[in-house]
Amino acid sequence: MKTVRDMLNAKGGETHTISPDETVFRALEMMAENEVGALLVCKNAKVMGIISERDYARKVILKGASSLDTPVAKIMTKDVVYVGPDQSVEECMAVMTEKRCRHLPVMDDGGLLGVVSIGDVVKASIAEKQFMIKQLEHYIHGA
Repeated sequence: MKTVRDMLNAKGGETHTISPDETVFRALEMMAENEVGALLVCKNAKVMGIISERDYARKVILKGASSLDTPVAKIMTKDVVYVGPDQSVEECMAVMTEKRCRHLPVMDDGGLLGVVSIGDVVKASIAEKQFMIKQLEHYIHGA
């Protein structure tokens, strides 16, 4: 069974962060530059929240605010849901479904190891199922 650690090893632990004092516009620029859908909001190496494209759409655009002068701290999600490196892919999928989130920071002993996205979880789940199917096919055919 694949774990969060396996997913991070496959994709790398690169994490994109932004200060809560930066503008939402800068956050959007960083997301575009790094081709990610969310950034962790950190201050003094501590995770304060997370900002996603969804936060922007719902808390800036739909409210008629300006991304140029709205600070990240005003729209970030403060109650961040975390996972540990030894949790399974299935556990991540369950957490994402229950909490309705698409990005999970991975924490271990208070330290940030990386972030897994719904895409990472789905990819790992599919790979795991494909491996199981191949094993069963080999077993059935006696190979």
